[in-house]
Amino acid sequence: MFSRQAFRHLYRTLIFVAYGGFMDMASHPALPTIAPAPDISGQSQRARWLALAPEAAEANAFYAPDMLGAAIDHLASGQDVHLIEAHEGDRLIGLLPMVQRVRHGRLPIGCVGNWMHDHSFFGAPMIRRGDEIAAWRAFLTQLDAASWAGTFLHLEGLDAAGANAAALEALCVEQRRGRLEIHRYDRAMLRSDLSADAYWDTHVRSKKRKELRRLQKRLAELGTVETRLLSAQDKLARWCDDFLELEASGWKGQEGTALGCKPADAAFFRAACAAAFEAGRLHMLRIDLDGRAIAMLVNFRHGEGAFSFKIAFDEALGRFSPGVLIEIANLHAVQDDPTIGWMDSCAAADHPMIDSLWAERRTIVQYRIALHGHGMARMRRSAAFAIANGVEAIARRMKGQA
Repeated sequence: MFSRQAFRHLYRTLIFVAYGGFMDMASHPALPTIAPAPDISGQSQRARWLALAPEAAEANAFYAPDMLGAAIDHLASGQDVHLIEAHEGDRLIGLLPMVQRVRHGRLPIGCVGNWMHDHSFFGAPMIRRGDEIAAWRAFLTQLDAASWAGTFLHLEGLDAAGANAAALEALCVEQRRGRLEIHRYDRAMLRSDLSADAYWDTHVRSKKRKELRRLQKRLAELGTVETRLLSAQDKLARWCDDFLELEASGWKGQEGTALGCKPADAAFFRAACAAAFEAGRLHMLRIDLDGRAIAMLVNFRHGEGAFSFKIAFDEALGRFSPGVLIEIANLHAVQDDPTIGWMDSCAAADHPMIDSLWAERRTIVQYRIALHGHGMARMRRSAAFAIANGVEAIARRMKGQA
């Protein structure tokens, strides 16, 4: 068993080998050079993404043109974002938003990863159905050749059973490219052929159902309760204002994490909602009490699926569980809509509320992928990949996880 002092010494030695061992002994280790981010605002580029989105092998609303475009316009500043495109002739077959990182967790090793900003909860690249391996081959070829790509590729937010994970695994085996799963967790998902009522009766305990019916009746005693689904574009701006105000009124506002706390986040939210509504991909619900929003839920659709983005509710009415009540309304809205085949909760692992309502689970994984190259660059990348894997294995052993 390693002592902590021995681990720290080994950690410093490994980092020196990664960045100093191939240099003059008197030189200082240096992180990979970060190149300026390319122009990512071109309209022709977005038109290509628009054509790719309906043919994606794996749905991802966060990389669909409406949400990705809004993120680029309002959240990309200072983040060294690169957009990697895969082509087969003149046809776009893949889109992978990337970001450079000067650290990998606690390790001062520069790497690249798929871009998952604070409001992105799924990281599967947009790849054309049937061209999964070809798209990943093109992505990795470009990253192998890119001087700005750091030492390895860190992918997060992938579905362990999805098309991207399968294609990546097959290609890494073919190319003898290192690939390591470094984290996984399960999160709630709604995928069922049952009606909303049948699903509710089957998967939610009778005691809980009875208690929620009681809360609905008590809430109705306070005034007129109405559940609505956004359908008119001229109401969108007001609904966005109401959501931002409602979210900021609670604990997220107090902690500074509500969308309305930062102008860029609020602008992203408004732009994403507007673009998604125009594309038919916005799914927005609210519960009103006497005309005032007391709970709201925003979902974004892509393909046959949907992603639950944000929820907000009036915490002053917490005794009526408005957050749970709007999830009940959402269950009916999703299960009653034949065009929505499933919904990803985008929730944290072991979420106490949504886990008690939705029975299905989606396994989310992170991978560390080796990058190749030529000469010294390949040696440094190989060393860094091995070091990151080794340090992580030692840390797990010290914690008794291995």
